[in-house]
Amino acid sequence: MAGICSYGGYVPRYRLNRGLIYQAMGWMNPANIANAKGEKSVANFDEDSITMAVAAGTDALRGMDRSSVQGIYFASTTMPYKERLNAGIVTAALGVKDQIRAADFSGGIKSGTTALLSALESVESGRANNIVVTAADSRLGKPASPQEMIFGDAGASFLVGRDNVIAEFKDSYSVTYDFVDHFRGEFAKFDRQWEDRWIRDLGFMEILPEAVTGLLEKTELKISDFSKVVYPCHYGAARKGLNKKLAITPEAVQDNLQEQVGDTGCPQALLMLVGALENASPGDKILVISFGSGCDAMVFEVTENIRKLPQRYGLSGSLAKRADLDNYTKYLVWRDNLPADAGLRAEEDAWTRWSQLWRKRREILGLWGTKCKKCGTVQYPTQRVCVNPACNATGEMEPYCFSDKRGTIASFTGDNLAASLNPPAIYGQIVFEQGGKYMFDFTDCDLESLSTGMSVEMSFRRKYRDQKRDIAGYFWKAVPIQKEE
Repeated sequence: MAGICSYGGYVPRYRLNRGLIYQAMGWMNPANIANAKGEKSVANFDEDSITMAVAAGTDALRGMDRSSVQGIYFASTTMPYKERLNAGIVTAALGVKDQIRAADFSGGIKSGTTALLSALESVESGRANNIVVTAADSRLGKPASPQEMIFGDAGASFLVGRDNVIAEFKDSYSVTYDFVDHFRGEFAKFDRQWEDRWIRDLGFMEILPEAVTGLLEKTELKISDFSKVVYPCHYGAARKGLNKKLAITPEAVQDNLQEQVGDTGCPQALLMLVGALENASPGDKILVISFGSGCDAMVFEVTENIRKLPQRYGLSGSLAKRADLDNYTKYLVWRDNLPADAGLRAEEDAWTRWSQLWRKRREILGLWGTKCKKCGTVQYPTQRVCVNPACNATGEMEPYCFSDKRGTIASFTGDNLAASLNPPAIYGQIVFEQGGKYMFDFTDCDLESLSTGMSVEMSFRRKYRDQKRDIAGYFWKAVPIQKEE
């Protein structure tokens, strides 16, 4: 049977209180007070849709055999590249083999469920197995717009396969309409939308029920058969109306995370599904509905394997690892909505040597080092000669992945002279538990919270942004673990 074998979730560390946004921009649009409740998740200055997709994918693959992965499907409406396979970067970062199929899914915020359906159907056909579907978005609303308040950043991921399925895929039903509620042109930076009332009354109240009704008729199920109903809709009144129209009981409605995270766009329905699976029991039926240029509706039934799945961060773990972003201006600078002077060192012309990146792609994107086959010593970056003075074997190395390994801080410093969008720049030496030592940037931390000997885990991040050539470069950074998970 085909279905979901594992799940992963990622919500960035920083949360911005919507009240701070209103304090700064409420004078421009007083009606935004209606959206000022709660907080929104904010991607760090070195995060984007690719890094969040990798974080969610890493979580989904925790404890799994990465060599068995046969596909990577990446869904997003905010991909860094228009002409470079974004899923190819995700593939390298997840440390899976090169001989797989990878694809980008975009163009609408239901592309996350479309990618999931494509993976499920590929597995059902028997032509593929173990496909990672990962989705992430970091959509921007213009300052003083409702979207700036409503949107949040996040990622979600699933491993789709036939073995040890935790949620069996039963059936689906889709409708597609050129219903233009939100849109961005080729060169647009900010989301635009049409009238809220039109989106609510025609979009959510007509198109979404059509998909649900079609699925129920196709499967001969009733809405009362579902333990959880997952659907994205940030309009509070519309959600109440939909619950009444579709006869969804209060206990079956999955939280849409509006007050803790916001509307994350492409990964929204998938992130809510992660939340539903975290609390699911064998036998539960889950109805998943996405919305955007139509609807995808899917039925899953939870199996006994849900009890055997090793613990992962998921949604609840990510929500717990939060920190306040107490400065709205910092958010504007991070999203390049407010020009800021990062100093003369920020004017260095750092451009990407693609041939060099190709030769070292596994080291840079996958954090692969080497392991001596004779004495077992590991080292990063890759070596031909074993660094163990008692061995010194030559040409006896095999690949060794460091991205999923933890380490400890050997030394660190805060540099106020280095160019950074979140000064001071923090970096230092990391010693991995299995061996190997290297200098990394630190992220998602404050200088005051660090100490030598503290545990860290690795996180795929944006290393630099070349504005002149419109290039994002990626590498791995160290994230201190404040307490053992």
